[in-house]
Amino acid sequence: MARVKSAGCKSTEVSLARLLRKEGLTGWRRGSALMGRPDFVFSTTRVAVFVDGCFWHGCARCYRRPSSRRPYWDAKVARNRKRDKLVNRALRQKGWKVVRVWEHELKDGRKLAARLRNRLGLSMEDGAPRLRE
Repeated sequence: MARVKSAGCKSTEVSLARLLRKEGLTGWRRGSALMGRPDFVFSTTRVAVFVDGCFWHGCARCYRRPSSRRPYWDAKVARNRKRDKLVNRALRQKGWKVVRVWEHELKDGRKLAARLRNRLGLSMEDGAPRLRE
């Protein structure tokens, strides 16, 4: 497992992209060079969205500590969490809103979409998302 390098967790990103399209949330881009390399960026509203894997980022609900090489994995997850906090702080200081989505949250699309709409400053009128005034 130590040799396994994350290639971007495409399945989780694709799932969120599919959800965003389904919910009519537009204006996002992928592959931004913004600090921390967010998975999705809404540049007009300055919202950066990260999809965090439950294993790699130590989700309190889903994370299961490996039974072998525990010191290595504990340190790895701790570094990831520390880096996440530093990225969040740096982006917020630059005027960005940061949304962290856990991998398991992708299962409840409606709840996640509502949370994203809220952070984007959107309201639902007639079933279509609109900017709040």
